[in-house]
Amino acid sequence: MALDERDDWSEHRPSTARENEIIRDKGWGEYARWHLGIDDEQNEEAKARYKYPYGDFERIHRCAVLSAEVRAAQRDHTDIQVAVAHLHGMLDELMRKAGQQR
Repeated sequence: MALDERDDWSEHRPSTARENEIIRDKGWGEYARWHLGIDDEQNEEAKARYKYPYGDFERIHRCAVLSAEVRAAQRDHTDIQVAVAHLHGMLDELMRKAGQQR
């Protein structure tokens, strides 16, 4: 888990090459697992189907969660907003606890 800041997602998000590697090596199911939403009008084997990534295929990234939270609010995707807000709260609690342990 990466307890990073929102603006870090532009640097931490997986590259297109990494996305393609995951799809090739582990399949669409693994690719889909790292996204909070789907566009069911898109083909199951299309990247455009999978929305709101929350990690880099190895770790959950707080920056991805924060980015998804903003985009979901902008697009009025309430179900995603609720899920992301819950994740955000859990990650912030982890950050708070980590700060107390230092």
